[in-house]
Amino acid sequence: MDDSRLKFAADEMLGSLARWLRILGYDTTYEKDMDDAEILRLANAEDRILLTRDKDLVRKAKGRGLYIDSDDLSEQLSQVFERFDLVMDEARTRCTMCNGNLAVVRPDEVRGSVPEGALENNDEFYRCTKCGKIYWKGSHWNNILDRLSSLDYKEKG
Repeated sequence: MDDSRLKFAADEMLGSLARWLRILGYDTTYEKDMDDAEILRLANAEDRILLTRDKDLVRKAKGRGLYIDSDDLSEQLSQVFERFDLVMDEARTRCTMCNGNLAVVRPDEVRGSVPEGALENNDEFYRCTKCGKIYWKGSHWNNILDRLSSLDYKEKG
């Protein structure tokens, strides 16, 4: 699937922000244990906007970075939403663990890999094409949407 949406690279101080951007459907790498030069090289090579809590690193990004002001996740999300006018696209939600794409799978394909209650209450599941993690829209999905609505995000549509 061609995705012309913004792509992000989050440094090691922004793992939670990276996971939430993936939920929103944004291709977001999470750069741990990597020096500044390597993070910049990868972000530039992959046309990513660098998100960081490091003022020196954002200066080195020369306009392709955003200094994240707060340690608070809700404030971080609000800052990124506002700066880039982000929109949630559930059809593009990515794996929160590895950033891989999710593919729809049938319940019989995940039997034995998810709790029985999940099988009984859901008819659609998603598997990461990269790491194999399985997702479904259980009660946690409503919690995610509630948190996002409190931040005044926009849904695609």
